[in-house]
Amino acid sequence: MDESEIAPPAKRVFPPLYVSTGDASIDRLAFFHVLERLKTQKRTGWIPNAESISDHMYRMAILAMCTSDNTLDVSKCVMMAVVHDLAEAQVGDITPREGISKQEKQHLEAEAMHNFVNDMLHGSPAALRIEALWNEYEEGKTDEAKFVKDLDRLEMALQAREYETAHALDLQPFFDSSLPHLRHLEVKRWGDDLAQTRSRSR
Repeated sequence: MDESEIAPPAKRVFPPLYVSTGDASIDRLAFFHVLERLKTQKRTGWIPNAESISDHMYRMAILAMCTSDNTLDVSKCVMMAVVHDLAEAQVGDITPREGISKQEKQHLEAEAMHNFVNDMLHGSPAALRIEALWNEYEEGKTDEAKFVKDLDRLEMALQAREYETAHALDLQPFFDSSLPHLRHLEVKRWGDDLAQTRSRSR
């Protein structure tokens, strides 16, 4: 199976943005409940009943903890991994196959983050910390952001291999779009280990 064989998704319907009540306690609790969507919404472009968005981010966070690169702020990397797809609690996991442009996707995600940070968390220090981490990842300029982006690619390749093994699939396009783009030397080595193991078992 490759990406061309997966049926086009139904047109995505986005839930309405949260409207602040003006009560910080109520709005904060609403944010806590919105986070459940990350646990229940599935990643797309895979198989029916794929892993959730939270599944993806959690493994990335643990991968970040496995690095031996002492030039990185590992705590920041872990937090960045946990928040990098936070906007998907509002917009879901949008893929290119859905016909939504990159610019529109960026706008929708930025709008969701603004809603979380300002209408739900009232611009608190915690909210601003989350926003700063998300923005740093999106900008992709710091060593930590580049490292976490590589973990995003590696996690997809790991998941692809697991789906290949569990469902007798060939998901080569997902390896082609991830492993060759790894830049961090240690993550590249992890990717090479995965590719070699996959090659030996085919």
